[in-house]
Amino acid sequence: MSSSNEPEQPNNEPLAFEAALDQLEALVNAMEAGELPLSELVAKYEAGSKLVKVCEARLKDAELKIEKLREDADNVTFEPMQLPQGGE
Repeated sequence: MSSSNEPEQPNNEPLAFEAALDQLEALVNAMEAGELPLSELVAKYEAGSKLVKVCEARLKDAELKIEKLREDADNVTFEPMQLPQGGE
């Protein structure tokens, strides 16, 4: 597992937002089916809590990147283009 104790994909890369969300939805569906023993429900709840943290972290990262792009865009200045004299 990664040093941040987040779930990983089989190739040891951090879980992408979409993959974490898919896994979380599968866990919720299994839990809502009502056919799991209590010990499995608790284990799935724990796994789901970790996946929620992964999703929140990925969303926060995306939010920070968007904010950085906005800041960069606000600092861009455009100058009028100088056309050559004498035609096209």
